[in-house]
Amino acid sequence: MNTEHPLRVAIQGERGAFSHQAALEALGAGIDVVAEASFEGLFASVGEGRADRALVPIENSLHGSIHENYDRLLQSPLHIVGETQLRIRQCLIARPGATVDALRRVASHPVALAQCRRFFAEHPEAESVTAYDTAGAVRDLMRNGEAADGAIASTLAAELYGAEVLLEGIEDDPENYTRFLVLAPEPGPVEKASKTSIVFVLENKPGSLHRALGAFATRGVDLCKLESRPLRGHAWEYSFYLDALGNPRGPVGEAVEELRGISREFRVLGQYPEGLGQSSELP
Repeated sequence: MNTEHPLRVAIQGERGAFSHQAALEALGAGIDVVAEASFEGLFASVGEGRADRALVPIENSLHGSIHENYDRLLQSPLHIVGETQLRIRQCLIARPGATVDALRRVASHPVALAQCRRFFAEHPEAESVTAYDTAGAVRDLMRNGEAADGAIASTLAAELYGAEVLLEGIEDDPENYTRFLVLAPEPGPVEKASKTSIVFVLENKPGSLHRALGAFATRGVDLCKLESRPLRGHAWEYSFYLDALGNPRGPVGEAVEELRGISREFRVLGQYPEGLGQSSELP
């Protein structure tokens, strides 16, 4: 990797989005964030050299898997080299000097708005307004907003755009976490890995999935995720995404190789440290 510039990390959304906050917590404050408007741009940014890493949301503790990004993992040549999870804490944000009772319009991403239904029930005078991005709602608020306008986003967004946090933690459910994957052009070092992510397709035969999972069960390997997705171009057939815990050089690696041998299609998406944090060495 080129060390002449800070680590360039692509995120989907504007600066100040929760993805930006997760990137800072996982990879450190010295990164250079590359903001992409779409997930397509997020994946392309690394392959086209605009970024060294991409941070992609893959699962939320309340809403489940982000299926479109599972599909993109299959289509992309990038490798998973780490992961992190972020506690999503929604904040009511306004222009400096505004008050909660004076707000009449509050903008945010539809998912963020849905996570704050109790706030809107308790403040019926405030209309929810859909925006494409949480941080973008704060940016637009500070560019063109009025005293009666507000937004729901992270504290980081308020800080970056000079807005004021009126209320913190207005989400309905406090157990709201999003898991992010760190993607890179090259695989990470196997010796540091404690988690393996794979995608595979089996022959459509009775017992094929039982046999596939048996490769892990007979070796006592802990599977922490199993996800099926429709296989494009093959009606009623599916690809399976699987996460296994353990060093790839032990029983996990043996199970992976057995599964490779019985799969019609097979790919290791990444072997990486479970729960990558800022203190970890970057692969």
